Amino acid sequence: MKDVFTMKVDQHTALYGVIGNPIRHSLSPALHNAAFSATGLNAVYLAFEPTDIEACIGGIAALGIKGASVTIPFKTSVIPNLNELDPLAERIGAVNTIVNTGGRLTGYNTDALGALKALEEEIELLGKRCILVGAGGAARAIGFILKEKGGILSVVNRSRNTGEGLARSLGCEFIPLRDIAAARGDLLIQATPCGMWPHVDQCPVPQQVLKQGMVVMDIVYDPSETRLLRMARARGCTTINGIRMLIHQGAEQFRLWTGIDPPLSIMNMAMQEALLEQHDAH
Repeated sequence: MKDVFTMKVDQHTALYGVIGNPIRHSLSPALHNAAFSATGLNAVYLAFEPTDIEACIGGIAALGIKGASVTIPFKTSVIPNLNELDPLAERIGAVNTIVNTGGRLTGYNTDALGALKALEEEIELLGKRCILVGAGGAARAIGFILKEKGGILSVVNRSRNTGEGLARSLGCEFIPLRDIAAARGDLLIQATPCGMWPHVDQCPVPQQVLKQGMVVMDIVYDPSETRLLRMARARGCTTINGIRMLIHQGAEQFRLWTGIDPPLSIMNMAMQEALLEQHDAH
């Protein structure tokens, strides 16, 4: 596999990257560098860990960095520093992708489309009762796309203020996390970092919420099968792991940056390999 992903870096190499803090755990460089190499593009994707988001975005424009992924904690704070927002990103109020067109920076949200594609592989969303756990940037994106597709939402969150705020934005009910056992749904989406490596024993959802025949998605991708997904599978649920969403949202980023159809199978192989290497290093 590694031979496929070798690349030559020179004065014509286009630069892309991911902005987050902390960011060292990110698998996005493996995902996108594999895609660039497989499609023969002279481009490289790096990880950046800024403390000053305004200066960072100014640097993207000034240095001609072609595009960037945006992750925790900058998905909302990045917005005032951009020139323009895609209508979906504007409705969601969160950005995870920046495209630099001649120094003009436009913000997009591919989390929503990535989640939608992963979900639609398993479930028709129209009229389905959806329990959304979390109220951060990713949860906002997923909530808005579920609503657009006709899902009937309930937002569950530990912080009442944040959860009620998202529920108001979505026009749906709010359930405090301590009361999640009362929630009923055809679909449950865990959209917080809970259960991410190394805290693999954490799970915000009690097993009695998980009913046979439910579809359960966890956006955490490391580990690829979280404690929640193991519990869900054992109780007869259909499970969707975070890798599927990550690949689909990354593929949409690649399409926005390059105008080229992404090599999904190569991106999937690169993700699996990067996860194995990360675990070997630990």
